[in-house]
Amino acid sequence: MRDPVEEPERPRRQMHPLPRGLVELYGLLAVLFVLVPEWMAGGVLSGFRDARDGSELPLPSMAWQRLPELQLATMGLAELRQLACRERICGYASMGRQRLTNRLLRRLSRRRRGPRTL
Repeated sequence: MRDPVEEPERPRRQMHPLPRGLVELYGLLAVLFVLVPEWMAGGVLSGFRDARDGSELPLPSMAWQRLPELQLATMGLAELRQLACRERICGYASMGRQRLTNRLLRRLSRRRRGPRTL
């Protein structure tokens, strides 16, 4: 351990304070170069969201409406289970997504009376 009496203290360097006007100029530049573009970008993005009606995604093509495989792929697990209940598939509540989708596709492919849509 060093004894503080033995070592002479080094003189602290004096920092020259920046003039007040220069500090205010740096603050103004920070606002102009950082915050203003952020506000502009946020305004533009909210304008895009407000002008858009309906879904955030593009409209599905006719293939998405025609093919049950694509329709089932877009459904959540709860929707798949509701469809399985309507189709009277036994044990649908304990099935995973993949197995439930396969069972629904088999059931829907057997049902050829009407169009192939759900």
